[in-house]
Amino acid sequence: MKLIHVTDTHLIHPGKTLHGLDPEVRFEACMEDIILNHSDADCLLITGDLADKGEASAYELMAKSLKQYPVPAYLVLGNHDDREVFAKYFPRIELDENGFVQYEVKTPEGIFLILDTLEKGTDSGVFCEKRLKWLKKKLEEHEDQTIYLFMHHPPFDLHFPCIDRIGLKDKEGFHQVIQNHMHSIRHLFFGHAHRPLSGNWQGISFSSLRGTNHQVKLDFNSQVITALDEPPEYSVVFMTEESVVVHSHSYPL
Repeated sequence: MKLIHVTDTHLIHPGKTLHGLDPEVRFEACMEDIILNHSDADCLLITGDLADKGEASAYELMAKSLKQYPVPAYLVLGNHDDREVFAKYFPRIELDENGFVQYEVKTPEGIFLILDTLEKGTDSGVFCEKRLKWLKKKLEEHEDQTIYLFMHHPPFDLHFPCIDRIGLKDKEGFHQVIQNHMHSIRHLFFGHAHRPLSGNWQGISFSSLRGTNHQVKLDFNSQVITALDEPPEYSVVFMTEESVVVHSHSYPL
C-alpha cells in the first residue's frame, strides 16, 4: 500500500500571506507534485492544521484542490482548525457519536484510526474521556488487526521545548488506553512540530514532517516558536506486511 502524508498546510484566505509566505501557492505546488508523481497512491492523509485561522475560505480552497487528486483524502484536525466550519466543507468526513472528527478507514494493510485532539481555546492537544472511550472501543474491535494511528499532536514529549509546551495535555491517559493494544499498533503519524521526525515510542514507530508553508526553528533551549522559510515537504509511505518505509520529499516551488 502506498500512502501520501502531508501536514500543517495552514491555509488562509486566498491572496494573503502567513509568515511572509503564501500558504495557497505552497499547498498547490505540493498537490501538483503529488498528482504528477504519485497518482498511483492508495490515499492521501493530512494530519492537521489544515487552516491557520479556521476560515471558511481556507477549507473551501482545500476542498477544491483535493478534488483534483484521483484517490481518497483523509483529514485530521489540528489546534488551528475549526471543527464546525470544517464539517460544512467536508460533509463526507465522519464524526463520532460526540461530534469529534474521529473515524476509521479499512485498508488492505490494516485499520487507520483518525483521532481528533482539537480543543477550542488552547493550542495544546486534548483527548478527553469521550475521545478516549471511542479509541478504546476501536482498539478492542480491531485488536486482531494491524492498526495505524493518525493525529495532530504527538502523545509524548519530543524534547523540543516550544512544541512540548503546547503538546497533548493528558499523555498518561492516552497511554493507559493504548497500553494493552501495543501489539496491534504498528505506526503513528502526526504533525504539529513542523519538523522531520522519526523514532520509537513505547514500541510503536512514529514519523512526522515539515509543513507545506512555514517550519519551526530547531531550538532545544527556547519555548518560543520561531517560524522559518525552510523547504516544505510531503512523505511517501510504503506499507507491507514486513515493513513501513517513509520517504520525505522536498518538492519544488
